[in-house]
Amino acid sequence: MEIPLWTPSEDRVKQSNLIGFMAYLNQNGYSFSSYLSLYEFSINQPTLFWQYVWEYGDFVIYTPFSRVLEHTQEMEKACWFQGVTLNFSENLLRRRDDKLAIVSYDERGKLQTLSYADLYSRVAKLSSWLKKQNLVQGDRVAGFMPNIAETVIAMLAVTSLGAVWSSCSPDFGFQGVLDRFGQIAPKVIITTDAYIYNGKILDNLERINRILPHIDSVGHLVVVPYINHQLSQAEIKKQLPLIKAESHSYSDIQALEHEEMTFVPVSFEHPLYIMHSSGTTGVPKCIVHDTGGTLLQHYKELVFHVDLTENSTIFYYTTCGWMMWNWLVSSLMTGAKIILYDGSPFSPHPEILWDIAEKENINVFGTSAKYISALEKAGVKPKRSHHLPHLKTVLSTGSPLVHESFDFVYKEVKSDLCLSSISGGTDIISCFALGCPILPVFRGELQCIGLGMSVQVLNPQGKSLIGPKDKSARGELVCTKPFPSMPVYFWNDAGDHKYHDAYFSRYDNIWAQGDYAELVQHEAQIGVIIYGRSDAVLNPGGVRIGTAEIYRQVEKVDEVVESIVVGQGWKGDVRVVLFVVLREGMTLNAVLMDNIKQTIKENTTQRHVPAKIIQVADIPKTISGKMAELAVRNVIHNRPVNNADALKNPEALALFKDLPELMA
Repeated sequence: MEIPLWTPSEDRVKQSNLIGFMAYLNQNGYSFSSYLSLYEFSINQPTLFWQYVWEYGDFVIYTPFSRVLEHTQEMEKACWFQGVTLNFSENLLRRRDDKLAIVSYDERGKLQTLSYADLYSRVAKLSSWLKKQNLVQGDRVAGFMPNIAETVIAMLAVTSLGAVWSSCSPDFGFQGVLDRFGQIAPKVIITTDAYIYNGKILDNLERINRILPHIDSVGHLVVVPYINHQLSQAEIKKQLPLIKAESHSYSDIQALEHEEMTFVPVSFEHPLYIMHSSGTTGVPKCIVHDTGGTLLQHYKELVFHVDLTENSTIFYYTTCGWMMWNWLVSSLMTGAKIILYDGSPFSPHPEILWDIAEKENINVFGTSAKYISALEKAGVKPKRSHHLPHLKTVLSTGSPLVHESFDFVYKEVKSDLCLSSISGGTDIISCFALGCPILPVFRGELQCIGLGMSVQVLNPQGKSLIGPKDKSARGELVCTKPFPSMPVYFWNDAGDHKYHDAYFSRYDNIWAQGDYAELVQHEAQIGVIIYGRSDAVLNPGGVRIGTAEIYRQVEKVDEVVESIVVGQGWKGDVRVVLFVVLREGMTLNAVLMDNIKQTIKENTTQRHVPAKIIQVADIPKTISGKMAELAVRNVIHNRPVNNADALKNPEALALFKDLPELMA
């Protein structure tokens, strides 16, 4: 029997929100004593389960629901909580007192601290001003913003009026921004004068000056003085000679008098956010998420799976172009304190985020699998350099967390914490697989399937697979029943054809997430292993190999900083090609190449061993830091890479073009 890396203490289990929720259900005539029994109820009786979550959450509403779920058997037509009216912003601003709501940092140090009362006041001022500019329910506002408090304020002000918020981080290129905001016709754009990354100050207004002439819908531009706090209205206009929209200083808006904020009630399914797909295979999809579904799903995840309370402090390293920002900000509904950080996680030094964790007594530390791997490569050992008595949970997402990273966290960060690798995505603005404070952590596994998420893994014949760890049990991760945070539609998708093709074209009436995965049955839980994106799965000799299996082994090689693996069509088959970035000053030689191959072979199979290993100077990544496997695969096959501007470093694609090593 596999031994867990961590098991929660009896006190932690008893004090958890999840046990409190079970007690609430038991008072209503049920008898739940384990996560697995509650999970089975949540997927077998979804209408009852979500109704109880709704009642337990005690949300601020204007009118109650008449029916929890319509079209129970038709996923694409599912309609939740008909009749409910509410306001998302109001539910995040329930507190109006002096308790801390936001502490914001960047590479220069602490920027500002806002109480819930401060936050409400600043949201009210911007909301009042937006209302005077005739922003109404359903209008779109776009944020071209770094991860600072003003971005949270802007989102809350926009959604207080029933308008729709969409954002991307300022490291998007010109075409990337235009492809996103140009599709949704925003009425207002909010930006900063500049932003900071890795010690460099980068101009935002120069790009805004080029972008706005191509988006006719924008009537107003609001500029937040982030780098130059003395930036005047006149200077803003001087720097934006090409735009027709009226420009305004955020500082001037905050200096205005305002009326008491009035929240606009909207329906449960009213659009709240427009999220964007990565766009690396074409123009990004504009995914519309609704008000009630986002609120309810985030409540379930943050309260039950993360165990957040009003006494918690939560941090997630993210940008405003990644759904984890939206997820983090939803923590405000619990009364928790959220920590924001803008900039490189290794600037001005590799320990910067742990300095903040120690100083702010962070309980929940969220990051990416890539960051944890980079910490280990950099020799950072927070357990030895920082005092972290308040840290209870580490969250990781973005890509599969390899087994060795589990070991690193427990050895070099903290031995007594819940390491929760989580997985979901922009498509559902939430997670299919999550952590759980009352379950043990097993090496290499996501702890559990999320409550209310009817997740299965299917083989090519559509058979459901589950059992002990077994390569024959790997397949497509799907969801077979409706859940509240499904997109309501895609923007400009008449007839919902793109929506259907994205999720429902592979299996009839079943959501296909596009992950290659495995479900592992334990005594008290069903663990999840993600092996990578199913569209990036390698097929040498017709055998399916998840890219995460190879990355896990390559990360053991100290000389390799990062890598990317793709399949190359070759002589009627597919061969595995591994590209590696090495430590500064190192060159790929025969000895190192043999070491990499031997490490992979000893821990996997001969089929996993790359036919080619090639050194490159950089690897293209999406804005959220994911390896752009499909883009690299297109380049080595001389296919076009659509919307390369959606990449963080599109110039890296040139490093993979016409390589002589791939010609033989």
